[in-house]
Amino acid sequence: MSESLKRFLKPLGITAAGLALLGGLLVVSGIVPVRASSGHWAITRWFLSFSMARSVSTDSLDVTVPDTLDDPREILRGAGHYQTGCYPCHGNPTTPHPRVAQAMLPQPPYLPETLDQWEPEELFVIVKHGIKLAGMPAWPAEDRDDEVWAMVAFLKRYPSLSEEEYGTLVWGDAAPGQGRAALEAAGVVRAHVQTCVRCHGADGNSRGVGAFPRLAGQHEVYLAEALRAYVSGGRTSGIMEPIAAELTAEEIDALAAYFTAQTPRGLLTDPEALSPEAVARGERIARDGAPRRKVPSCVDCHGPGEAIENEAYPLLAGQPEEYLRTQLELFARGARDGSPRANLMHEVAENLSEEQMADVAAYYAAESPDGSPDTSSDE
Repeated sequence: MSESLKRFLKPLGITAAGLALLGGLLVVSGIVPVRASSGHWAITRWFLSFSMARSVSTDSLDVTVPDTLDDPREILRGAGHYQTGCYPCHGNPTTPHPRVAQAMLPQPPYLPETLDQWEPEELFVIVKHGIKLAGMPAWPAEDRDDEVWAMVAFLKRYPSLSEEEYGTLVWGDAAPGQGRAALEAAGVVRAHVQTCVRCHGADGNSRGVGAFPRLAGQHEVYLAEALRAYVSGGRTSGIMEPIAAELTAEEIDALAAYFTAQTPRGLLTDPEALSPEAVARGERIARDGAPRRKVPSCVDCHGPGEAIENEAYPLLAGQPEEYLRTQLELFARGARDGSPRANLMHEVAENLSEEQMADVAAYYAAESPDGSPDTSSDE
């Protein structure tokens, strides 16, 4: 190294060392404020905001936006979770600025006022990965992009919603609190289980557009095992895990017994939206299996029309087509677990093509859960 270069670098090194020492002394002294009540300097606010925007923009470059953002089912799924997981910080049309959240630093924004600055792929990045130093958590289930996109679908719709429209999306025809008496009578008394009613209906027959699976008439053992799997993290869902984690063992058993005792009725998928050819292909697979792909019959474990001895296997007739297809896709890529028998479905789903998964889902979606020929939707 030349002498002239050494003379140039030496002052820079001394300056850098001095700044590092000064920074260390400031931190050790404790005078660097970390109080939320102290606020940020204007330059700090600008730097954090600019850095966040650039980071989100870069991270979203390889994100592909699905064509489901206008799907009413996706919007409804997102709305249901927003009221549970996002409202406490970001508010809703009734309470735009929750008092406790306004004491955070930075303050969580009222989203209808800020969402227009983000593209769908950028919202996906924010919802899935969260924001450091902002109290914004990552999505609890990293492998459930389908749930994240449902949230994005709702967020894109959110700014245009009136208070009444928001309430309809979140609660449907049921006012807050409806169905609570029945749950209390069943032994479930804490307020947070009202979220079960909001998505799955007071009678367990779900919301009519098929955004959520039906619980009514489902096997009690299966329902209890599913909730315990969400608690343990064995079955992943950013929507269900936080809800199930708040339940006691006694409440899980009470909920399973309550919803099992309800009567399943109608279909959750519009029959006109199902291809008759797909339904017919799906029925052949469900009843006969796909021997060339080493796929056994579905009806032997899941019905319909058969006596199912093992109540740990779910009944599938009348469940929403999209829900069934998503579960098969999760099994196929090993992202669905939660019971000692999950490995059986991993092998089955892995051997099905995407078309075959869709066909089987269409068949079960078209089958009435009570065995009647009625194929009308609930709503």
